Amino acid sequence: MAKKQILPPILDWADRGRFVAGVDEVGRGPLAGPVVAAAVILDPDNPIEGLIDSKKISEKRREILAEEIKERALAWAIARVDVEVIDEINILQASLRAMAISVYDLAQQPDFVMIDGNKIPSEINIQSEAVVKGDDRVPCISAASIIAKVARDHEMIEMDAVYPGYGLAKHKGYPTKLHIEALQALGVTNIHRRSFGPVKKVLQAD
Repeated sequence: MAKKQILPPILDWADRGRFVAGVDEVGRGPLAGPVVAAAVILDPDNPIEGLIDSKKISEKRREILAEEIKERALAWAIARVDVEVIDEINILQASLRAMAISVYDLAQQPDFVMIDGNKIPSEINIQSEAVVKGDDRVPCISAASIIAKVARDHEMIEMDAVYPGYGLAKHKGYPTKLHIEALQALGVTNIHRRSFGPVKKVLQAD
């Protein structure tokens, strides 16, 4: 059995400049709703404890950290790309676009950008680095992951009231059994991604 690769933490990013922006996105996998990205420049003189991958934190803890990040970061921004664009250019390109928008929406121009994953959006013309598993290794990327997830979760909870019966507040648009059964029973809404297989299948069956 192959050994699981253990990635070392990246903690010392001060040599990249004072204004280092961490960037991450959430919402690639859901069948409904936007993809949301965030960019965060943390204050090196005012560190925040407990910044790790947003998926590894409880919902309650994410909410607390999101507020702390917004209060203590030097700058932060959240960007979203809607379903229509996702269907037009595909989810990967939509995710990269959302990340680029979040960087340029920052009130403070970053000296350096650290991006979760293995791709750097072509629109970002600031010196950048892609970091695999960055949301669990680089604090500013973790911070971006947290505020992006909280923002998207809030939006899906609001959409649950607009489109009742799909369970959006519970699964946040991800392809759970409940969601797929609701799609089959209730049909496709305006916030569903028509280019995604399960949604496409329901449309073809109508």
